[in-house]
Amino acid sequence: MKRDGFGSVIFPIALLFGVIITGVIGFSIIEDFTLSESFFMTIITISTVGFQEVHPLSEAGRLFTALLIIFSLGIFGYVVTTITRFIADGIFKNYYKDNKVKKRINKLSNHVVLCGYGRNGKQAAIELSENDEAFVIIESDETLINKVREETKLLYIHGDAMHEDVLAESRIDKAKAMITTLPNDADNLFMVITARQINNNLAIISRASDDKSDIKLKRAGANNVIMSDKIGGQRMAKLVTQPDVVEFIEHIMLQRKRDVSLEEVSCKNLSSSFAGKSIRELDVRNVSGANIIGLKRKDKSYLINPEPNVMLTTEDQLFVLGTVEQINKLKEIIDFG
Repeated sequence: MKRDGFGSVIFPIALLFGVIITGVIGFSIIEDFTLSESFFMTIITISTVGFQEVHPLSEAGRLFTALLIIFSLGIFGYVVTTITRFIADGIFKNYYKDNKVKKRINKLSNHVVLCGYGRNGKQAAIELSENDEAFVIIESDETLINKVREETKLLYIHGDAMHEDVLAESRIDKAKAMITTLPNDADNLFMVITARQINNNLAIISRASDDKSDIKLKRAGANNVIMSDKIGGQRMAKLVTQPDVVEFIEHIMLQRKRDVSLEEVSCKNLSSSFAGKSIRELDVRNVSGANIIGLKRKDKSYLINPEPNVMLTTEDQLFVLGTVEQINKLKEIIDFG
């Protein structure tokens, strides 16, 4: 997993300790100094502070000291530069924040794992945030992950989503959905296969570029495959043939201020007073003010603008248009009658 942290300073510090140990052993053997005397001589030698020797050095001792200075100068400068960069470039700050985020991720369940924070991934993150969905971003690109770090509320993992240990860190086994927006279809395919093996109940939405990838991704376990290029082309054509319809739908779906929205309402908790009754008997429009504009059956078939005499079951999903208050009122009616 790609991550900048204390690992970037471990090697130079290890080199410095190696030089100190070499110096202590050398002065102890060559000059028969005590441990504390050898340590003192080593420190004043590699730091070039110029203090007087604890005892006059022999010819072999002076040669050893000269060699120690030559080798330690570069190493000491390297250590100072690395530690300075570690602090000045915010690596220490990032390491601290990454660990705080990791602790928050470890408490998650029933969340969404978002693989990739490119153009598609960023838009998905915005939509998830606006709908108050808990989610974790996995991104390997250093530049992109730094942008994510700037957003205080976002949870993220800096690493390659195709590695199982990174997916495990995102608690994919406890997640309810995964969105993979990687630019390469083969990478998305690998992601779908891996995630499906870890969590069989996971809802997986994948991006695809090639028409042939659609079938492969669904066979691998993706519930839905989004072809952004194809959707973009259709949208552009619709803007020529039916511009007002497209803009109206986008106004509902993409508005930042949710005055009116289109939401999915489950009937799994349908009140016994409405089970087996029709939409007319539910009297949705008059009681709540919301409108049922669509319905999804157990067999995954859809009814657009269902007739008032359509009977409702606990297996149905309703697509409802209305304000937040109206939709909440409808949910109360469905659940409690």
